[in-house]
Amino acid sequence: MSVAFVPDWLRGKAVVDQETIQRLLEENDQLIRCIVEYQNKGWANECVQYQQVLHRNLIYLATIADASPASASEAME
Repeated sequence: MSVAFVPDWLRGKAVVDQETIQRLLEENDQLIRCIVEYQNKGWANECVQYQQVLHRNLIYLATIADASPASASEAME
């Protein structure tokens, strides 16, 4: 299961650190490689679950980036 998946009762309590972000990026790399491999073999239906996890991870990372005060100040420079 994706490291980005957090049950409702834990939402908002997770500590987001550089290690978590790095693990998500590495997981996304693996997901993309798997999706490409399956698509090359013509197994498009088998990709769907990996695409859903990748999408969830990307939304999670985008949410973190949007909420980060550092990213807002860097974007304005």
